[in-house]
Amino acid sequence: MEFKCPEFCEDLYVQAETGVVLITENYRWWIVLSKSTACAHTIQGLVKYHGLRNRKLRLPYHDSVSVCAKELTTTATVDFDDRYSQDLIEINGSVAKGNEAKRVTAVIDPLRKLAKNKHHFKLVSANNLTKVKGVGYSAAAFASIALAVSTALNLKIDLSHLSEIARLGSGSASRSLVGGFAIWYANKNGRSFAQQLDDGTRVKLAMGIVPLASDVKTELAHEESVSSPFFTSRVKEVKAEVPRMLKAIRKGDVNEVCRIAEDDSLSLHAVTMTGRGGLVLVSPETIKVINRVKAMREGQGIPVWYSLDTGPSVFLNTQPQYLDAVCDDIQNNTNLQVIKSEVGGAAHTIDQHLF
Repeated sequence: MEFKCPEFCEDLYVQAETGVVLITENYRWWIVLSKSTACAHTIQGLVKYHGLRNRKLRLPYHDSVSVCAKELTTTATVDFDDRYSQDLIEINGSVAKGNEAKRVTAVIDPLRKLAKNKHHFKLVSANNLTKVKGVGYSAAAFASIALAVSTALNLKIDLSHLSEIARLGSGSASRSLVGGFAIWYANKNGRSFAQQLDDGTRVKLAMGIVPLASDVKTELAHEESVSSPFFTSRVKEVKAEVPRMLKAIRKGDVNEVCRIAEDDSLSLHAVTMTGRGGLVLVSPETIKVINRVKAMREGQGIPVWYSLDTGPSVFLNTQPQYLDAVCDDIQNNTNLQVIKSEVGGAAHTIDQHLF
């Protein structure tokens, strides 16, 4: 890319619109590209996707619906600069290698190509909570990376189209990017993208989140699911569930949203456990929480339901006026941490860089 030195050549010239800084020394110019930071919220799968019909492009077998959790976030800072001789990727304090690094470049390379940019970069990504599984941090990670990179490269891409690129790192990143209650279309007019359904204004959902650790990789769970003898039945079931979930969201029926999410959680884990490897993602703590949720609902009449993604962590879904009582019950009876959260919005850029 060539830049013409302006007639009023100064020692520093800033092109404010793009954020590109041109520095000259003896009329030799080089580019210092923008640094950008973005933050995205994790997702709770409501009607969850499981298994990929195309692993490279991360294309699912069916549509899926999720909601973002405001209190759980991933922040990513990216810097493109001539001084980097190679791409540098750091995730939660560790250098990314192997498949982890490939998933990051699967998102960044298409954006570099769109920007016609061949510069190397430094990327630092950090979750606000570590050593936890099943709360959607991979979705938030790739959503924040996609937005930070597109901003740094000054690409004018709407969230719908950017969600197709974020999807290449993590399928659910498409929904994390657009925020709120969102749907990820498996195939809509030849595209697989996400769209926000509600920002939390219509559906008054409050969440308690019980974060639990696990060493099982989500990728493995998706791979295993298709080998379950019940996988085909699940796909059929989910295709019927999605319209019911969309109707509940349109009506603002929070209890129905919660009920469907709980039923879908059981179906998801049944398929995971009956796959080739017999993966059991729940833990004894998971079961304790589930039993307390059922005791509150059946014994005390509190409208609360549980939801599980591909991990042992538990979401407690209820109405805002019951959240304190629900979280207190879980903490008092299980001695587990519970994080209270509202619905989170779309991914957004911030000024506080990680480096």
